[in-house]
Amino acid sequence: MHDPERYQKFEAQGRMLANRVKKRFQHFKKRFARGNIEVFRLYDWDIPEIRAVVDWYAGHLVIGEYIRRQSLDEWLPTMAGHVAAVLDVPMEKVHLKLRRAGKQDGPRYERLDHTEEKIVVSERDLKFYVNPADFVDTGLFSDHRDTRMMVRKMAQGRDFVNLYCYTAAFTCAAAMGGARSTVSVDRSETAIAWARQNLAVNGLLTDANTLVHARVFDFLKEARQRGASFDLGVIDPPSYSTTRADGDAFDVLTDHPKLLEAVVSIMRPGGVLFFSTNHQRFAPRLSDLPVSKAEEITDQTIPEDYARKNKKIHRCWRIQV
Repeated sequence: MHDPERYQKFEAQGRMLANRVKKRFQHFKKRFARGNIEVFRLYDWDIPEIRAVVDWYAGHLVIGEYIRRQSLDEWLPTMAGHVAAVLDVPMEKVHLKLRRAGKQDGPRYERLDHTEEKIVVSERDLKFYVNPADFVDTGLFSDHRDTRMMVRKMAQGRDFVNLYCYTAAFTCAAAMGGARSTVSVDRSETAIAWARQNLAVNGLLTDANTLVHARVFDFLKEARQRGASFDLGVIDPPSYSTTRADGDAFDVLTDHPKLLEAVVSIMRPGGVLFFSTNHQRFAPRLSDLPVSKAEEITDQTIPEDYARKNKKIHRCWRIQV
């Protein structure tokens, strides 16, 4: 870095970030260790001029920058160096990510690397494979750990469906909670293969737990046609998909009513559906759904380490059919 003024500014920000992260780590580490929780958030843009997010993954650090057009290449490595030093994490276990806020900033989910290296992390008595390096997202959304516990407590004897299942963390929770059967659906072959690994590491790779590689709307149509039904479900769709093949584009703002109506059509009377989105400007249109109740439970589902005063990392509804 050849600009002395910029260097001093970045170093000062790095020290400020490291100090904040160290305090949070000391606050959370013992408590989460008692609960066998190895993935948690240490920082999320708490200081306005430090546009970073820092997550702990069982001895690894995933550090991201919410980038903007004026972002500079040397800023994120400087922040990461300070955070790694204060937590005594070797740099080979530090993974840097650039996070984009919306469509206008380019693709959010393109592959970053091809290490194919996964580590196993614990969430209470569940285990999950995560890949800290290859994608912006690691394979586990830890902000939903408490929602998974809700699902688990309701799962006994139920038939569970997980749509846009990603790596099937919710499915593992439902199966461990005694679900009679689970069906997990995702259009990504990578996600389905990863989901199979997560089921296997938890001893849940059985005939009762089915993985389906399909587009969600295609699955819903086929499920209705064959009369399949469920009494517990989770749907956490992407904010948007720009894939245009076969009319497959999706935007949660405009398309969630038709999506939820299709899901409700395969739910049994009295069944419960958890619907979540991380779209920051989401405006729900749930009043016309043919259900008995749709209640927002966001505040019950966001753990302490993900709580922010002016921003919800996700929003979540409990829908009673």
